[in-house]
Amino acid sequence: MALDETDLRNPTDKFETAKWLAMVAGSLIIWTLLYSQLIPFAEWVVSLLPVERKSHLGEAIQFFVYDTPKVLLLLTLVVFAMGVVRSFFSPEKTRAMLAGRAEGVGNVAAAGLGILTPFCSCSAVPLFIGFVSAGVPLGVTFSFLIAAPMVNEVALGLLFALVGWKVALTYLAFGLAVAIVGGFVIGRLKLEGWLEPWVREIRAGAIELPDEQITIIDRIKAGIEAVRDIVGRVWMWIIAGIAMGALIHGYVPADLMARIMGADAWWSVPAAVLLGIPMYTNAAGVIPIVEALLGKGAALGTTLAFMMSVIALSLPEMIILRKVLSVKLIAVFVGVVGTGILAVGFLFNALFH
Repeated sequence: MALDETDLRNPTDKFETAKWLAMVAGSLIIWTLLYSQLIPFAEWVVSLLPVERKSHLGEAIQFFVYDTPKVLLLLTLVVFAMGVVRSFFSPEKTRAMLAGRAEGVGNVAAAGLGILTPFCSCSAVPLFIGFVSAGVPLGVTFSFLIAAPMVNEVALGLLFALVGWKVALTYLAFGLAVAIVGGFVIGRLKLEGWLEPWVREIRAGAIELPDEQITIIDRIKAGIEAVRDIVGRVWMWIIAGIAMGALIHGYVPADLMARIMGADAWWSVPAAVLLGIPMYTNAAGVIPIVEALLGKGAALGTTLAFMMSVIALSLPEMIILRKVLSVKLIAVFVGVVGTGILAVGFLFNALFH
């Protein structure tokens, strides 16, 4: 909250506070500069290697070199911000703020927030980790994690341009339904005990100083400590997940998938979902694949089920989440969301046959 009055009167304390704020401002400037240069940096790295830029290997390397620092930068920024915000809200205050709300309102709000954040699944994970560590209800965080990569303005705009507004709006409606209902179901199952122990400890922790004694410097230090703790635990998992995603991204067998997804059989939708899960790209990256598949005769519902599974249930995302969630909780997440995606695929095939 407000600084202690002695901080405002003491020139030394004021100078110290200004120094820490300047450090944060400088770090944000550096972060912005680094983030803005990720694409040129990745292209430059590939240009130094004896590989063709448009080859499978060149695409995979470019993807890895670009996405690894991107996700780590996002994770660092979000975790720092959540650490600062968390210094204002103890677990008791957070629960008090959420008490008395209509059940499901948080899921709707989280899914709506997801529409406004055009992240791929692995880029959405930093926000998910920040929400979980800050004590936001588990079901609400899952609604965000589902909606952020799957239903955003990039996917909707590209779908509109590709297949028209009716399909885009139907996709929006059912994508939101999957995010809201999926998060709601997971929340009702009360699976917080299936979070990894270190996450439960963070959720249970609180700053020990009385709130009126917490200064701006204390809050900045809380953010730095959160980065040191959380990023220090998950960075290896992030690199492993993106490495797998890069290999898959560079070697997508589009012709084979089109033949499978064009089959007029009940199993084509679940087969498309199973094909999509090991892959990894964002909404913008998967739309050209969707266009190619539709052009080769793949069914619309089957293709969209593939698209949703790629960006909402990717294997690299699961690898990263494994550091935060137990295997049992990941299985529940995949089961609930996978069921929703299958329903969307079958419905689209029935409506737009």
